[in-house]
Amino acid sequence: MIQQPKRAVVFAYHNVGVRCLKVLLAGGVDVALVITHQDSATENIWFESVQSLCEIEGIPFVTPDDAKAPELLARIRAAQPDLMFSFYFRHMLPQAILDVAPAYNMHGSLLPEYRGRAPTNWAVLHGATQTGASLHEMTIKPDAGAILSQQAVPILPDDTAFEVFGKVTVAAELALYEVLPQLLAGTAPRTPNDLSKGGYFGGRKPEDGRIDWSKPAQEVYNLHRAVAPPYPGAFTDIGPRRYVIERARLVRGTVPDLPPGLAVVDNAIFGVCGDGRALAIHSLLADGLRVSAAELKAQLTEHRVE
Repeated sequence: MIQQPKRAVVFAYHNVGVRCLKVLLAGGVDVALVITHQDSATENIWFESVQSLCEIEGIPFVTPDDAKAPELLARIRAAQPDLMFSFYFRHMLPQAILDVAPAYNMHGSLLPEYRGRAPTNWAVLHGATQTGASLHEMTIKPDAGAILSQQAVPILPDDTAFEVFGKVTVAAELALYEVLPQLLAGTAPRTPNDLSKGGYFGGRKPEDGRIDWSKPAQEVYNLHRAVAPPYPGAFTDIGPRRYVIERARLVRGTVPDLPPGLAVVDNAIFGVCGDGRALAIHSLLADGLRVSAAELKAQLTEHRVE
């Protein structure tokens, strides 16, 4: 007797959504419906499109504004899924949807570490040396279900969150690929998710990138790495102008005795921090344009005169 492929409803967005959806298709899963997001005109869209993948593969998809809409629940029930998956979908799923079929979420950390929003950015901000991806059972409580599969990746000292996210995307693909045959066969192992460890973190806003130059240089550098473009970037205001750090490195040695903040020394831009150490800033932006050391020096002099 030929066994029918498992039917799935998939909630997906971003690069992780694209790669994990491809894993399901390669694994023979019948993806009956994909729920994704409309790209926002106010967001820097640097990632791949789940909608485009659905159009290429001929997969039915919807882009609802509200995950709790009755018509969405009706559409999901009509698909009669055996399984459901969430791959970087941005909305919480209500219990009514979770009750339709067993559901599994891909989270961008090694659970129970960094539960909640923006896990890669938070890991870099806190100076973590490792992160990864975890496939876990979905419950109404976020990132709390039993863990089926995990894949770790390193965070190197100068990695930005963008670079780490690229690794996490591959980790998510591997974590799903390795456990998918067992999951489809109903034999996937479960490891309890110990919520007494790790912690829960909320979303981040552009304003969270404001630099406090009184902080130690390593802390400021971690902030830069955590929000460096294509994220909104770590920034500082001088007078009416906002300066965003595009590229920087932590200076390993000492710097001249200067007050905390932006400074120009020997035609090079530095960010001097509260512990006397500094960031060497290789690219500084204002209004989206790169600022030269000479321009910054003139602007700093003008501001001091004022």
